[in-house]
Amino acid sequence: MLNVQVAGPGCSNCAKLEAKVKEALLRLGIEATLTKITDFKAIAASGVLMTPGLLINGKVVSQGKIPDDATLEKILKEASGS
Repeated sequence: MLNVQVAGPGCSNCAKLEAKVKEALLRLGIEATLTKITDFKAIAASGVLMTPGLLINGKVVSQGKIPDDATLEKILKEASGS
């Protein structure tokens, strides 16, 4: 199971990224835990320099933008091994 985290202070882009990730996970049928990192120190410690950030299993896979649907699906498929 994937551990997916959205890092950001709670801005609208962070909420959009979280919603897109939820939709993509459902569409692809990938099991994952999805959590948010909103504490600035925790965001910095995670390696995210620009929000919104996306981490999968502790690795930063996107930051400073909202990936388009195709890119997001590719990232999730590669991370899940499917």
